[in-house]
Amino acid sequence: MNMHPFQRRLLSEFVGTAGLLATVIGSGIMAERLADGNVAIALLGNTIATGAMLVVLITVFGPLSGAHFNPAVTFAFMLRREIEKHHAIFYIVVQVAGAVTGMIVAHAMFEEQIFQLSTKVRSGPAQMFSEAVATFGLVLTIFGAVKHRPDAVAWLVGLYITAAYWFTASTSFANPAVTVARSLTDTFSGIQPADAPFFILFQFVGAAFAVLIAGHLAYFDKADD
Repeated sequence: MNMHPFQRRLLSEFVGTAGLLATVIGSGIMAERLADGNVAIALLGNTIATGAMLVVLITVFGPLSGAHFNPAVTFAFMLRREIEKHHAIFYIVVQVAGAVTGMIVAHAMFEEQIFQLSTKVRSGPAQMFSEAVATFGLVLTIFGAVKHRPDAVAWLVGLYITAAYWFTASTSFANPAVTVARSLTDTFSGIQPADAPFFILFQFVGAAFAVLIAGHLAYFDKADD
């Protein structure tokens, strides 16, 4: 089947983001069921699965679309004019659609009610600031890896998210599409819909600040290559 190259990129972003959310939500459900009430063990299971799957997805889909899987990452590349605005909009739409699809897949696999609204409260200044920090670190990691170790992007992103699950108060959503999908699951990884817009706002703030700092670090200076 012949597809236009940009359609192929969009399909890559859709499938990759769906795979990410199926992992985030599915592993959260499995971890909570097996942890017998031990939240730390459940979070560890959720963390390992998510970090590992990111390495796989970025390795497989990176050559096709750049493996953003994240509107904040796409936004950062748009600020750098490395993706055109209208292409970025399409990316973000399919990322959100893929995230919701991944949520549905996870619910179906674990015989959960397909459509839910989360009741898990994730509010307050510390949570919001954590999302800015988490997204800032993620975007800076991506730009730094692309500059200095492009062959290691997948591993560095996977390791960063694995760490950020534990050093941020919010457990590092760091992704607006992930946040939308997690507001639609009343399971271990959920976030109540009322809190989601604030997470998303601070994620974009963190991404924008990362672009600024990456510029000062000469991550975009071709003369340093």
